[in-house]
Amino acid sequence: MAPVPGSTPSDGLGRRRFLTLAAGLSLGTAAACTAAPPRPQSTAAPDRRLRPEAERDAPGTADWRLGSTGPPEAVAGYTDRVSVTPGEPFGLHVSTTAASFRVSAFRVGWYGGSRARRVWTSERIPGRAQPAPRLLPATRTVRADWPQTLPVDTSGWPEGAYLLRLEADTGHRRHVPLIVRSAEGAGRTVLLHAPATWQAYNRWGGSSLYNGASGAYATRSLAVSFDRPYDGDGAEKFLVYEWALVVLAERLGIPLAYTTGIDVHRDPAVLRGARAVVCLGHDEYWTPQQRAHVTAARDAGTNVAFLGANTCFRRVRLEAGERADDRTVICYKTDYRADPCYGSRPALVTTDYRLPPAADPESSLTGVLYEGYPVDAPYVVRAADHWLYDGTGARTGDSFAHLVGVEYDRIIPGAPAPGPVEITAHSPLVCGGRPSHSDSAYYTAAGGAGVFATGTMRWVEGLVAGTGMLGRDHGMDARTRAFVTRTTENLLRTFAEGPAGRHAPPPRANVRAVYGA
Repeated sequence: MAPVPGSTPSDGLGRRRFLTLAAGLSLGTAAACTAAPPRPQSTAAPDRRLRPEAERDAPGTADWRLGSTGPPEAVAGYTDRVSVTPGEPFGLHVSTTAASFRVSAFRVGWYGGSRARRVWTSERIPGRAQPAPRLLPATRTVRADWPQTLPVDTSGWPEGAYLLRLEADTGHRRHVPLIVRSAEGAGRTVLLHAPATWQAYNRWGGSSLYNGASGAYATRSLAVSFDRPYDGDGAEKFLVYEWALVVLAERLGIPLAYTTGIDVHRDPAVLRGARAVVCLGHDEYWTPQQRAHVTAARDAGTNVAFLGANTCFRRVRLEAGERADDRTVICYKTDYRADPCYGSRPALVTTDYRLPPAADPESSLTGVLYEGYPVDAPYVVRAADHWLYDGTGARTGDSFAHLVGVEYDRIIPGAPAPGPVEITAHSPLVCGGRPSHSDSAYYTAAGGAGVFATGTMRWVEGLVAGTGMLGRDHGMDARTRAFVTRTTENLLRTFAEGPAGRHAPPPRANVRAVYGA
């Protein structure tokens, strides 16, 4: 989350301002004020042969990385859906300056340490440089709207997270992310991918929800489209904040299901009977429907893990694109009074969840509140005897350098809370010149669900700290990697057993002891 005019970089909302607002408020495309109706999902019985468990020990493919991406115009593309079910086709839209290219589809997983398996490769396809993108002036939305280059049949593709690699004959390559989603999640741990957040930060074509072509916040997009490629290598947000957790979860061999926030927005069926839902390293942009569905799953006994920070911070709406539903992510942020819903449907106004006109801070679900950016600080263990830290060797007061960053969450006494909370890590930091803390927190809901939030955006990156796999480690080392990995293994295994409030030690409420309030 980038700072916006009128706030300090560390501010998020600011503790005093939040408490003042909360005291007087009920907490609880050319964009239009519409709530998209649920879209019916396929009722066909899923093929159990395509479930993730069968993939754990399959032969992998070490050659799944990119190499040279070349200039932005060398090769780029996007899919016409953020997810499909196994066997469902999708369209791929590609632009390249090369004479021809191929596409390889890699499923991310453990695969004996290879971390991916090639499941499909296309024939060589003639290349074509597509037209420049167009800008929708009302919301400054960039759309490519390229014609379809090729249809792709996913028959035989197992459920999971995929990287499509565009391979130009010039040697340049780019990724395109795709989720092959699960139709059902009963008895499984659901990995919840965050394409709305990927798109919010996407600057392909010059504009994102943060900056316009000039680089200024004032000229940013008010709505962003999935009908365009991602910038950079094509899958940066997935690789940095999600990839390493997918690999770890598959290595553990626990029953997994895959979906996205956009799919949960449409239909919560995959959450019914799930053992756990895992929100990954950066999942900032949620529709009210997605939030309501995840909250209902928690209340029904599904454990929830938040393995990042800044989660569920922004309220968004989804609207159609040129050819399909839910291809546009709308968020007016500080210009919320210009949102067409303002004055008529306040619960759909796209701004921070904690702000008017329908304030509903994220802490009622996550247990913590986003506070600041940017920060780099050690992670300090407070409750070393918590089951989360079993086998890590950590003692109370031990610290792990650089694990808190670049954004962080904390407990703010007086904010809406889901119940008694135990702070398991309490990490001093300074952000924007102001001292504060990042908190890891655990609570249980009335239905038995356990809920854990790491309070730091670097948690998933910490799973590969010291390896150089992501090209940067922020100074985190192998000791941090071992600590984060064992803690995450404890979390996933415990949550995979069912409602943690019924079989794991309960939280020991300590917010008053920690904060003296």
